[in-house]
Amino acid sequence: MAGQSDPHLSIFSPSEVEFLAEDEIVEIVPNIRMDALNMICVSPVTPLCISDDVRCPPLTKFGLLGDFGPFFPQILSKVPLWLALALKKRGKCTIRTLEWMTVDRFTQVLDAERESPREFQPLPFHYTEISKLLFDHARDDISDAYLVGSHQSHFKFSTL
Repeated sequence: MAGQSDPHLSIFSPSEVEFLAEDEIVEIVPNIRMDALNMICVSPVTPLCISDDVRCPPLTKFGLLGDFGPFFPQILSKVPLWLALALKKRGKCTIRTLEWMTVDRFTQVLDAERESPREFQPLPFHYTEISKLLFDHARDDISDAYLVGSHQSHFKFSTL
């Protein structure tokens, strides 16, 4: 894809793509008790509708209003990556390792793509940006971080 390889043709800058990736939902394990956080946000899948029309979509958890929490110690919660990273930086949670971000999963992906070089294996759309953010800010929460990073770098270069 030309926009991917030529930065002058790209629609988004790398920092903008990283910003979009931060909306990915991840699981955290809080280590504090905290009331719900009420955010105003617009999901890309929910059209913005500001009217009293009954046909408008309801305000949902990940629609126009973003309510995250309440948070209880050691009770799993799902939040956007940006919130998980903010809580992690303040020492208020740990981020659960994503199921696709394990040594076993990356090994499976590499093996499958080596067997069928014309087929890509499914990974999240923003897997490189998500991985980078987690390695930069939550490396201690990634099990086998060195091996996962090694596998991911092999994967990235072997599929280009």
